[in-house]
Parts: sequence; structure tokens; C-alpha cells
Amino acid sequence: MACARPALRYTGPARARREVAMTAAHATEQEIAWLSAEELAAAYRAGTLSPVTVTETLLTRIDRLNPTLNAFLHIDHDGALRAARAAQERLRRGERRGPLDGVPVTIKDLLDVQGLPTTSGSAVYRDVIAQSDSIVTERLKAAGCVILGKTNTPEFGLLPTTENELGPPCRNPWEPERTPGGSSGGAAAAAAAGLGPLHVGTDGGGSIRIPAAFCGVFGFKATYGRVARSGMSGMPLFSHTGPITRTVADAALMLDAIAGPDPRDPTSLPERPPRFLEALATPLGRPRAAFWPRPWAAPCDPEVAELVAAAAHRFADLGCEVVEAGPDTEDPRPTWLTIMLGDEYTVGEELLARHRDRLAPYTRATLEAGARLTVPEYSRALRALERFRAAMRRFFEEYDLLIMPATAVAAFPIGQRPDTIAGQKVDPLGGAFPYTAPFNLTGQPAAVLPCGFTGAGLPVAVQLVSRWGDEIGLLRACAAFEAAQPWRERRPALA
Repeated sequence: MACARPALRYTGPARARREVAMTAAHATEQEIAWLSAEELAAAYRAGTLSPVTVTETLLTRIDRLNPTLNAFLHIDHDGALRAARAAQERLRRGERRGPLDGVPVTIKDLLDVQGLPTTSGSAVYRDVIAQSDSIVTERLKAAGCVILGKTNTPEFGLLPTTENELGPPCRNPWEPERTPGGSSGGAAAAAAAGLGPLHVGTDGGGSIRIPAAFCGVFGFKATYGRVARSGMSGMPLFSHTGPITRTVADAALMLDAIAGPDPRDPTSLPERPPRFLEALATPLGRPRAAFWPRPWAAPCDPEVAELVAAAAHRFADLGCEVVEAGPDTEDPRPTWLTIMLGDEYTVGEELLARHRDRLAPYTRATLEAGARLTVPEYSRALRALERFRAAMRRFFEEYDLLIMPATAVAAFPIGQRPDTIAGQKVDPLGGAFPYTAPFNLTGQPAAVLPCGFTGAGLPVAVQLVSRWGDEIGLLRACAAFEAAQPWRERRPALA
């Protein structure tokens, strides 16, 4: 599959290069709903749209679609409009804070927003109001973003789908009887339905990438520690915070705002982050990429496998040197599960003791499984983690990128996790999602991007993984693919 074609220079999606030729008086909801953050910033600068008009339009749209999708746990009408008016006044005075000033954003309900509920998807915390901002919220507010509300999550982010005890399940805009994935299912559903351009998710085992894949949008997890985690609940040990967007450039814009060290988070990387959006203007070059069609021999739906293979060929067309290869490692998923269970029990021991009957069944089961772990079991998992990280470092000495499926199936009906994939029995809890958690173990940058649709019209995504610290190379590869095979113009009928 090696290819010597010249690399392409990324200039952004076609719509982002066009002037946004609408006026606040004549722009329709549909026109505003599907604008990227880049396009909104351009419209604000040109005076053709205002933050207040955009915010009012999106709030109206959210009010109409959320009863079906359940993408939001809390919609902050008053706060969003106050922030939009403040941004509009700054723009009027020529005091624009930057490209995100006045641009709407949503925050997953595992992250604190001062004055708003942080339920963490749990009935136990239904009435808890955050007293301060998470570091990501703080940085987005400093950039001038307008926070529309808090998006849905399973309790403490513990499921790869988005159901909790607070209300009905979150639904996929492409087919509302199907799951959007999880645990950032509300964020991905909102992105896919045109409920704002920027959405913050968290990812402790695939929780940005799985729902982005199921909902046909872009999800990005940076190197562990690139985005500080102060003010985040949920799985603490392996968790990342990152963007879910409809374009690669918008994800880069958000990363420019939220990445960087924080003294409150000892795991945050101390160095100053690169300028992500600026780097997209540089050509892709000719990176060496490994295409791994069946990671760890996990079964994959034939339609998904075919579309991911086609995506690998597309990367070859774009100038990548693509060869079929994969790292020689033991299956890391049991290692991730053991460490995750121990970590969750350590954090949630008191919660289990005090509120057992108020917790969702899957949360109780997770914490009880963690309580049963022995010290030798946990110690063996730590040794396996070291071996896996070493093997992946050796592999990425030879390759710049790893191309593989994002999920083993497309979105499935709510409450009907598959127990058979491609004729093979799988664990119903995790068999559909075998490819994401390993890169939480390593902390490498990983992204999922739409690569096609099944015969039933459901999105399928390819996952790209890069070396530690190389978000720039990963974003450039994603942007080149997006420019060659645009996905944002295809939208769910519900939206």
C-alpha cells in the first residue's frame, strides 16, 4: 500500500474558505446551526452575525431537539445570553479576546462550571452546584466562549453508552432508537445535531472517541497531560479532556484555548503547548503509517472493516507510506480493566458505603468489582502496563501513525449491546469497543474521524494514533483526510 504521491497542503474545508455571506436579519436557523467556530469568528469580524443572534438561535434549537435527544442535562439560557451580550459588547469596542470570543461551547457534566449543576450523571449529585470552574471551563471563559449548558453522561462516565438514573437515555441523531455511544454521548449527539460547534468531552477509555465515531463527528484525545484536568470528576487515572467538533480545525482551535500546564494538576505537561491551528497550514509530508485491520484479533463488523480499509487506502493516496502492520503486544484490555476497577473503587469507596441504593446498577457493579481486587492482581496489571507501554514505544520508533478501526460496530439500538460480532461471541459490555482504551493506558494522542456510512446510513469512523507528544502530526493527517473526503455536509435527518 506504499504510495509516493505528493503530499497535499491543508487549506481547510471548503465552507471554511468561503465568506459567510449572511446577515443577522436573514440567517436561518439551519444556516447558523451548521457553521463552524472558524466561520462564526469570521462572521463576527465581518459584522454579518452577532454572538447574541447565534446564541439565541442555538438555544431555540436545543429547546426543540433536546426532548428527543436528551443531549443536555442542563441548559443555561440566562448565563449563555449574558455571556453572549458581553462578547458582543467586547466586539463592538474592538476588544475581541481572540478567535473564540462569542463562540458557543458545551461542557460535559463531569466538568465543573461555577454556578451550574455538576451531577456527574448521578442521582446522588442531582442538586450539587459547582462552586468553581474546572481548568478547561476557566480557559474557555477566558477565551470568550459562550457556555450553552452541560451535556449528558452516564453516571461518573462509567459506560460506553449514555444512560443514567437522571432521565431518559441520550439518543443518536442519525437514528434516535440507537445509542450515541459514551461516555461523552451528550457532547457527540449535540455536535452531530448542530447544537453548537464546540463540545468538551472526557476520555478515560474511549469516551470521546466512541461517541464521536457513532455520531459521525470528530473526536480528539491529546497526549496525556497536554490538557490539565483540575475540576473533573469520573475516572481520574487515565482520563483526558478534549474536543468533539464537526471539523478538525475547530478541534485545533479549542486545543489552542484549553491546552497547557496547571499547577493544580501534577500530571499536566510542564511545557508550553504548540499552536495547533497554525500548524495545520503546513503540508502533511510523507509520514509512515501502519494499517492494523484487526487489532488484538478482536472481531470487527465486515462493513466497518471495509470502510476502515478504504480509509487506509485514502491515506496512501494523500502521500502517507502505508503498510499493513501492528504492534506485537499482549491484549491490553484486561490490564486497563483491572487498573480502572481499582482506581474507581479507591475514589468511590465512601460513595458506595453511603449511597449504594442510589447508585446506578452498573456503578455498583463497577465499585464492587474493584473492592474484590487483590493487591497481587493490581500489581500484575501494573507490570503488564509497563510491558505494553514499552512495546508501543518500540513500535512507534518505526511508524508515525497507526490506522485502525475506532469501534467494532456502528451504533446499535439502545439497551441492545451486541454479544456477537462477525460471527464471534463477544462480551456485551465491551466487545463493540475493543480499540480505544489501550491508548488511555499509553497516553498517546488519538483521534477518530468519519470515514463513511453503513448500508443502513449509520456513521463509521477510523481511529488514528500518533507518537507521544505529536498532536501536530496527528491533526495534520486528520485535516488532510477531511479535505480529501469531507464529511460535514452530510447531516442526520433529525437535525
